[in-house]
Amino acid sequence: MADNQLFQLTGKVALITGASKGIGEQIARYLAQFGAKVVISSRRQADLDELAEDIRKTGGEVTAIEARMGDEAQTKHLFDKTVEVYGGIDILVNNAAANPYYGPTVDCPDNAYDKIMDINVKAPFQLSKLVYPVMKLRGGGSIINISSIAGETPDPGLGIYSVSKASINMLTKVLAKEWGADGIRVNAVAPGLIKTKFSQALWQDEKTLAHFTKRLPIARMGTVEEVASLVLYLASDASGYCTGGIYTVDGGTTI
Repeated sequence: MADNQLFQLTGKVALITGASKGIGEQIARYLAQFGAKVVISSRRQADLDELAEDIRKTGGEVTAIEARMGDEAQTKHLFDKTVEVYGGIDILVNNAAANPYYGPTVDCPDNAYDKIMDINVKAPFQLSKLVYPVMKLRGGGSIINISSIAGETPDPGLGIYSVSKASINMLTKVLAKEWGADGIRVNAVAPGLIKTKFSQALWQDEKTLAHFTKRLPIARMGTVEEVASLVLYLASDASGYCTGGIYTVDGGTTI
């Protein structure tokens, strides 16, 4: 029988980007529920404050810090403030992502390419580098990158976004190999079609939704809870022998 204590995060400090809604919000709720001191970050302080207040009502400890990923100074501020408040970081969840362009890759503007790569790849790299010496000093930690199944098979109309997610998958493996000796595990979670506001255009219409889900082995959309549960596992000691993995949550889409 599994030891439930393996999933407990009491005494751990978790930093989550893109945490004010959707998958990031649910990750914050779960990590706080299992005892972590959680720092939530996104672009809008008001949204963060609302979530923080709600998490505190259930007994969670949380700090909200506004920061725009892709801005190196704000990324550094987020890291510095987290360490100032809690003394270190044990869990980093790189969840923030952007996709300002939809359409043929040949027409993707350079500024859209730069924004996608800066937020989806460069920011997780920068934040992971900042966190590395702190985690090493604390005896190790867990970094979880939120990727996408688009990193394995390109999504139509999302060419550069798909490139960015393939990049974060490789970054995950590189850092896992280089940092394993320091006790730092690095993994990625690759969701498929998940019911969020971001995907609302797909699931609001039943015919459109059926088109995307009817051929899947698990013929429905996934939930944010199902993604967050896997992140909880990877953040906890229950996954102590897992590093460098790309874990799909896609109902079998990529089979």
